[in-house]
Amino acid sequence: ATGATRRSRSSMPADLARASTTDLLAELKRRMESPPKKNIILVGPPGSGKGTQAPLIKDKYKLCHLATGDLLRAAVAAGTEMGKAAKEVMEKGGLVSDEIVIGIIKDNISTPDCGNGFILDGFPRTVVQAEKLDGMLTSEGVGHIDHVIEFKVPDATLVERICGRLIHPASGRSYHEKFHPPKVAGKDDETGEPLVKRKDDNEETLTKRLDAFHKQTKPVVDYYAKQGLYSPVDADRKADSVSATIAAILAK
Repeated sequence: ATGATRRSRSSMPADLARASTTDLLAELKRRMESPPKKNIILVGPPGSGKGTQAPLIKDKYKLCHLATGDLLRAAVAAGTEMGKAAKEVMEKGGLVSDEIVIGIIKDNISTPDCGNGFILDGFPRTVVQAEKLDGMLTSEGVGHIDHVIEFKVPDATLVERICGRLIHPASGRSYHEKFHPPKVAGKDDETGEPLVKRKDDNEETLTKRLDAFHKQTKPVVDYYAKQGLYSPVDADRKADSVSATIAAILAK
């Protein structure tokens, strides 16, 4: 028994082996109070409210937020080879290759910020992408998808939402000409710097993106529904109501 005890103690991390009982209890309390790990996918067309809800989920559960669109735009702004390839596709309203997006996700989920799990916003859009994502998560040993939440909004509402959207490039803060106007027209509230419209925030490009969404991502919903992971949310409501619905889903 003594030998077993000695082996057990020697296998403990050095910092824990030397820790006082008070410190050990404090660490145990911290771990018990930490939110359980969650890997969440948000599904929905552009302008459906994913970008509004994701930061709220991120803060509540201490997750990292991987908005693939923002990650790709950052690569475009940096002018990398991947960014140039992504730019050409995005400006035509198309979809960036699976390899580029999966690579970005893989790099990000290995960071400390993603230690409690992640929110994927804007990916996967096809069943093939969903299968590739599952395969990557398994190979990296980072768990599996826990919840898939779809934001459901009528197309006509999306056109109105998106075509009036204004962005502050440096911070990512967003405004809307009708629903959330800046204090001074065309200027960021905090810095006074000019706001811009994204090139793909126009009706023609939006129509292509919505068409691609409806044709390609609906089967993704079925893929996750068969696994019991899917929950639809009526996102054509006030943000507080949508938040409350999502909180109830994630509490299950």
